[in-house]
This record gives sequence, C-alpha cells and structure tokens, in this order.
Amino acid sequence: MSKKALITGSAGLIGSESVKFFAKKGYEIIGIDNNMREYFFGPEGSTKWNNELLSKDYGKQYTYHNIDIRNNEKIEKIFKSNKFDIIIHTAAQPSHDWAIKEPITDFTINALGTLILLENYRKYSPEATFIFTSTNKVYGDTPNKLPLVELEKRYEIDKSHPFFKNGIDESMSIDNSKHSIFGASKASADLMVQEYGKYFGLHTGVFRGGCLTGPNHSSTQLHGFLAYLVKCIKTKTKYTIFGYKGKQVRDNIHCNDLVNMFWNYHQNPMCGEVYNAGGSRNSNISMLEAIEKIEKILDKKAIYEYVETNRIGDHIWYISDVSKFKNQYPNWDFSYNIDDILQELCSQIHT
Repeated sequence: MSKKALITGSAGLIGSESVKFFAKKGYEIIGIDNNMREYFFGPEGSTKWNNELLSKDYGKQYTYHNIDIRNNEKIEKIFKSNKFDIIIHTAAQPSHDWAIKEPITDFTINALGTLILLENYRKYSPEATFIFTSTNKVYGDTPNKLPLVELEKRYEIDKSHPFFKNGIDESMSIDNSKHSIFGASKASADLMVQEYGKYFGLHTGVFRGGCLTGPNHSSTQLHGFLAYLVKCIKTKTKYTIFGYKGKQVRDNIHCNDLVNMFWNYHQNPMCGEVYNAGGSRNSNISMLEAIEKIEKILDKKAIYEYVETNRIGDHIWYISDVSKFKNQYPNWDFSYNIDDILQELCSQIHT
C-alpha cells in the first residue's frame, strides 16, 4: 500500500512544491485548495493555473478537493476516508496587509482552519507527521528592536550581537510586540500546533518561514515580494517600496529547500518542535540590492516609487538562524543561494 500525504494549499507555492516532491517519493497525495488567493489578491493571485498543471503532471497520484479548511464536516470526511502518513498544512491567508481588511476571515482561516485540521489529525491519523508552515511574523516587530546599523544599501545587525553570525534563532520572544493581525492569527495556529504535539504526544513540527520563494509563486503586491519584484521589472510595471529607504533585509528560502526540510523532519519527527526556516546567511538580500541584481540579470531598469511609510509590523532586518534544524537533521542543507534563486525567478517566473 502506497503512503499517503494530505497537502493543504496544494496549488500554492509551498503546497505545489510539496505535491511534486512527495509524488516523486511515491506518495499518493490528497490536495486541498479552494483558490482563496484569488479572493485575497485578485486574478493575478489565482492558483488555478498551477492546480491544472499539477493535475496534468501528477494526476495518477494527485487527487484534488476544492474545500475550505474551515468546513469541519468536509475535512472530517476526507480524514475518515484516508489514513495519512504526513500532513503538510500550507493553506493560509498569507498577507499582513490584507488581514486588516477582514480580520475575522484572516483569523478563521489561519487559526480555526488549523485547529480543525489538527483535531481531525488527532482523531483519525495520529501516527502521521503534521507539518505547519508558520511565519517569522509570529515574532512581531521585536526584530526591529535589535541593534541595527545602516549601511549604503542595507541594514545590518551590529557585529557584536549574538545574532550577527547566523541570524535570529527560536529563543526570540513572541510576546509584547506588534505582530499585525496576520501575525497574531498565525501565532495562534503556531501555538496550537505546538500544543497538539506536546499535550497529545503527536509528531507536529512548526516551520517559521522567512520569505518563501520560487518560480511557481502567484505573487502580488501584498504577498511574495521577491517574485513580485521580478515580475514587475520583467513586465515594466511600477513597484512600490514601503519605508526603511529600501534597505530592509529579508532572507529568502527556495520552496524546494523548505520542502526538503519537511522531508528530513518526517524521517525522525519530534513532538511540538519549532524551527526558524529561512535563507539564513546563505540567502538574504535588501530591497535595493535585489533591484540592482534583477536589473542586471534582465538587462532592464526597474520602475519604482518610494513611499515613506513602512508597513505596520514590517521587519527592518530579518535573517533566520537555521542552526537548530541543521544540528538535529544534519543531512539537510541549502541547494539554492540568493543568486541561484534570482536567476531562476528571472528565467521562469509565472507572469
């Protein structure tokens, strides 16, 4: 009997990469995706095109369900009909800008939807591994209180600080900070995934992503900055930089590297564990640096405007320390650095 994977948000960036990865490992895959991204971000955010590709390429292994993860009755029906070996939960409302439009929609998708999945997992597939794609936004604006230094094209943390070498680790508090509504809903889900692991002794893993990226990103202004920036420069569309002089730093992890983290964790899962999961010192870039590199690759000039006001709760400098994961799973390492990612985005990005 083949092994089974349940993947929510299966047509999104991380979900679709998970479908491909686990299909190649011989898994039968149940995908859940109701294309809420189109509701959030309009037609350019739609994942319909990606779902059609998955169905075409992996139709023998990939069964797709158009279901809202908040619908417990339908989610329970899927769990009752299948015994899963792994559950990869990537479905979410992913934008802290969008969340303020409809906080209840944001919270019910991110927090309640996660709880519904967890409870059905506990009842029907408790031997499985449950992987949750969380976010660095659970730390709120605490990273902005670090001792930062302004350089010519980026901010950087003071060299004397312990986070300078590898980035921000999991010891950073998620309390007493401004998270954004999105950050708060994801933190709620993050804690519940931990709790189901620690309280019920289930194999749950939380991966607090930095900027997740790859060529299959249905990126928009409100989500997926690096892919969206490439898309704008490629199509000569005006891009808007929000605050921090364009020197804000993000670490970017390729979707395949993140899904490979999931795979390594699945080989020896722990109960309620948390990992920062970003590009680390291996793959990070500021907005100004990214524009410069993309212009050079595409041989096109970016059209952009600068808005003085930064996004609420936005990070000035964020680089993930992935040392904890690498120490526990030494067979894992990065396959992509920032230059690899940019080259691939510029040549393959869906526009």
